Amino acid sequence: MKAIRIGTRGSALALAQAGWVRQKLEERYPGLKVETITIKTSGDRFLNTPIKAIGGKGIFVKEIEEALLRKEIDLAVHSMKDLPTEIPLGLTVAAIPEREDPRDVLVSVDHKPLKDLPSGARVGTGSLRRRAQILHYRPDLSLLSIRGNIDTRLKKLDQGEVDALIMAMAGLRRIGQEDRVSEYLSPEICLSAVAQGALGLETRDGDPVIDELEFLHHLPTALEVSAERGFLKRLGGGCQIPVGACAWMSRDQIRLMGVVADVDGRKLFKGEISGSAGEAEQLGQELAERLLRKGADEVLALGAFTSEETTLDHGSS
Repeated sequence: MKAIRIGTRGSALALAQAGWVRQKLEERYPGLKVETITIKTSGDRFLNTPIKAIGGKGIFVKEIEEALLRKEIDLAVHSMKDLPTEIPLGLTVAAIPEREDPRDVLVSVDHKPLKDLPSGARVGTGSLRRRAQILHYRPDLSLLSIRGNIDTRLKKLDQGEVDALIMAMAGLRRIGQEDRVSEYLSPEICLSAVAQGALGLETRDGDPVIDELEFLHHLPTALEVSAERGFLKRLGGGCQIPVGACAWMSRDQIRLMGVVADVDGRKLFKGEISGSAGEAEQLGQELAERLLRKGADEVLALGAFTSEETTLDHGSS
């Protein structure tokens, strides 16, 4: 190919991610012309509208996928956690590069760790997954809903609107803000979103660009993501409750943790499973089954509000 058009959202993080892919392609294929095209998604246009009202699942990728299908772009660079478990007919995830650190982190005033925040401290997050787990661990904290990109949220912290933020390490690192981290949250306290820290490079089925992207595909990351997405898919794909999952590869084995909770963290079901990496997706589905049998099915039945896949600004943290 002589040219590749990359479609991306316009946030600082999304542009940084697309820029990384562009740089890798240009280094690999000298003379290749790579163009970045910014596309505004529904999730970007309606910043003051509740995500569920906009349409929920896929609101940060829908317009980009439509541009792919119309052949206006050749490649879409997504935060993998934005992608619903069902990919539109005619499209495929051609490559999943090596993921960034998938952990959630605390960013707080005076770099206080979570355990030392005073009772009633205002903690900002727009993710129901984070809200539920933090309230389960520290029910005495005040969790405030906060939207906006990384810089916007950090500014709200600096201006005193909140005392702390729960964010994704991957997003902070990709825009050079990792020095703001006060504490890395263990998965026992706050398990990350499905596919957090991973990128998904989406193209049309059979497009020649697929071969050009092969060098960027990282099999261990792809298998971890497969296990996590298998877990989410069994729970309903865009299920309307807080869900988290994280997998770790070790040689040919994979370990997966998963969590399902209600929005206030009163009911929280967490489990772990290990097995062959070749059965990654099945392991995810089996872990989901175990949690459902433990009682997570009752939480699912309540329907809560929205899930991590349909909350606030995916791809921005």
